[in-house]
Amino acid sequence: MSDAMILDSPQATRGSDFARLLERIKQAGLLDRRPGYYTLRIGLVVAAYAGAWVAFAIIGDSWFQMLTAVVLAVVFAQAALVAHDLAHRQVFTSRKLSEIAGLIAGNLGIGMSYGWWMDKHTRHHANPNHEDHDPDVSPDILIWSTDQAAAGKGVPRFIGRYQAYLFFPMLLLEGMNLHVASARALRRRGIRHRAIEIMLFAAHALGYCATVFTLLPLGKALVFVAIHQSLFGLYLGCSFAPNHKGMPMATDDMDFLRKQVITSRDVSGGRIVDLALGGLNHQIEHHLFPSMPSANLRRAKPIVREFCAEIAVPYHETSLAASYRLALTHLHRVGAPLRAK
Repeated sequence: MSDAMILDSPQATRGSDFARLLERIKQAGLLDRRPGYYTLRIGLVVAAYAGAWVAFAIIGDSWFQMLTAVVLAVVFAQAALVAHDLAHRQVFTSRKLSEIAGLIAGNLGIGMSYGWWMDKHTRHHANPNHEDHDPDVSPDILIWSTDQAAAGKGVPRFIGRYQAYLFFPMLLLEGMNLHVASARALRRRGIRHRAIEIMLFAAHALGYCATVFTLLPLGKALVFVAIHQSLFGLYLGCSFAPNHKGMPMATDDMDFLRKQVITSRDVSGGRIVDLALGGLNHQIEHHLFPSMPSANLRRAKPIVREFCAEIAVPYHETSLAASYRLALTHLHRVGAPLRAK
């Protein structure tokens, strides 16, 4: 599947609601690239990444390394958020430069297949919260709708009964799941630059294991990996969880603007929330304009919100804590049929 689907906004039909909104966004200059912003942001992430590993080497055989594991969990998640922006061509207009930087950040930096993730994310953006087309709401482990609950079998059927209580504990496994899913994907043909992806992915895995298990005794090394990978998964999962969970499901008769706005949720907050979530807290704006630099999403918010009010399209925004509560409430509600059996 072509990554162009997530990298550029769809061609607007003349006179459509989205075309009128797009014109306002263009007039505000919000689709223009932000090289200074991304130079600073990527530079800080690279410096933090290198600095954390230097600190790891200096500290050596000590239980203080568990603090390094916490820092690296944050750094890995921030690197993943940078890879997300690269995939959407928010950083470079060039596809080649975006791919090169994405492969370095994803495969080499954090052990995630950039090609596998981008294909998955492409399908999500094309049909967010659509039961038949969005891989993020497919009934893999968790149940996202009462229809899925009715058809649930095996592990999803069992976990679905208590999934609201298990959601955050399961996110602790998301980091390892990211690595395992990437490794499985790289075994199959069809991923662009598969040989390069395998090489970079293997370099990350071997370098990570060699560094940790050489400098630390086995027991400390295992605890370090457990803390690092579990907190990495928790942070990354908490960054994406508020965006669509518990929002209405998409239907085939929705136009582009309504499909993106109605199924998405913005999270309120200041610059700290922007930094922590990499701009994903402005999910409605991001889904409408995926190639918009994340630094511009906050400025786009009042334009989009005002336009949605004009055309009577519901625009949902809530606090970060409330977004998690809504997501967990939804998970508990759709699992009710399983608890009744």
